[in-house]
Amino acid sequence: MEQDVLQQAFDVQYQASRAHLQVSEAVRRDRLLRLQKLLNAHEEELIAAIQADYGIRSARLTQATEIITTHLQLSQALRQLRSWCQHRRVATPLYLQPARARIQYQPLGVVGIIAPWNYPLQLAIGPAIGALAAGNRVMLKPSEMAPALGGLLEQLVGRYFSPDEFAVFNGESPLALAFASLPFDHLLFTGSTKIGRKVAQAAAQNLTPTTLELGGKSPCVLSADADLDEAAARIAHGKLLNAGQTCIAPDYVLLPRGREKAFAQAYRKAVQRLFPGIPEHPDYASIISATDWSRLTLMLQQAQQLGGEVMEIRASDESPSILAISAHGLRQMPPTLVLGVTPAMRLMQEEIFGPILPLVSYDRPADVPQIIASIPRPMALYWFGRDKTALHDVLEKTVTGAVTVNDTLLHFVHPNLPFGGVGASGWGAYHGRHGFERFSHARSIFQPSRWPSRDALHPPFGDRFDRIIQLLRRWF
Repeated sequence: MEQDVLQQAFDVQYQASRAHLQVSEAVRRDRLLRLQKLLNAHEEELIAAIQADYGIRSARLTQATEIITTHLQLSQALRQLRSWCQHRRVATPLYLQPARARIQYQPLGVVGIIAPWNYPLQLAIGPAIGALAAGNRVMLKPSEMAPALGGLLEQLVGRYFSPDEFAVFNGESPLALAFASLPFDHLLFTGSTKIGRKVAQAAAQNLTPTTLELGGKSPCVLSADADLDEAAARIAHGKLLNAGQTCIAPDYVLLPRGREKAFAQAYRKAVQRLFPGIPEHPDYASIISATDWSRLTLMLQQAQQLGGEVMEIRASDESPSILAISAHGLRQMPPTLVLGVTPAMRLMQEEIFGPILPLVSYDRPADVPQIIASIPRPMALYWFGRDKTALHDVLEKTVTGAVTVNDTLLHFVHPNLPFGGVGASGWGAYHGRHGFERFSHARSIFQPSRWPSRDALHPPFGDRFDRIIQLLRRWF
């Protein structure tokens, strides 16, 4: 029955998109303004719903990572919408002159968005901003692991938008698979690489173009001249934001052999400054579920069995070890370092998505790109140091979705940078104009002059054809 409702809703949006192929700037702006009104009027309810889904998720954390970032994207779209919608003139080469050429950005039609649970508002509404700015209809499937927010979004979107403009659908995995199988004009999925493969397979049945934002093992590289205290502070913030449940969170640290203990000490100090009394601190988010808690503890147990040294960071050394307790009611997992890491450990084979940080030692700078290349390409790379030559070497010999130098995460909030992965961490990028173009069809329009001799290259061929070909060769 749910799938029948889903199909009917898609048909409504599909027919509306085909009946109105061109969508004016005024209509697009109105939809964005209604979305802005929804967020402004119901901010407290949205924050409360996210906290209910997490157990512990401070309102300020949600404001910083979801409310503010979404408003920034909306404000940019509203400011720049007129210029984005305009036809873009392109230069015409001399051999096609006199002529004019331009690109028209048309709506694709119906855009599907499958959102994750880790930033359930920002990663649902953020893509919708680009899709609506591009003139599309939007169907949104929130994560089943964020039911409170998903239910609220379904209610609010239904209040501010008609079903043929923007609609939300909640349900478990079977509904998600049915959603991905609809013949969207574009489908954006944010989540794990494992589920991303299933989404891509489902979409391929309809030749649906996709944008996949998947994640991966994003490294932090410490150069030999890196300031350990500064690097540890920046890495701790990036790693522990949302308790490590961030697709671009630092996943492991590469540092010169012999500096492991010094970094561990600096990291411990940084964590205790950020979250006094950790792990029971109101600004420190809980792990989303008991299942994820179990997954993380099993990773640690295996690492310990293979010789890794597990170092937990907590306010009291008398507290029981994470390996000795199951997921308690608060599910606040202590930040944990792992030393003596080997490639055989699950910690180095899977995206961690939690507050566990492996330290990987290297002997020579030349080893760094090789280690990074031995793992599937990640969404982000973070480099710390002052040696520009060493930075250049790492940039030239690695491929990642993005790079932030001497900090973490900040590339995500730059409004003019594309956000996306590469290889196993996904494909396609959005944010700002990049999102507008991702959800648009760039139609080429060429208008030649009425120059009568442009048909000189038509058959039957002769001496005139040969002279023109020789002339054209001068531009090769």
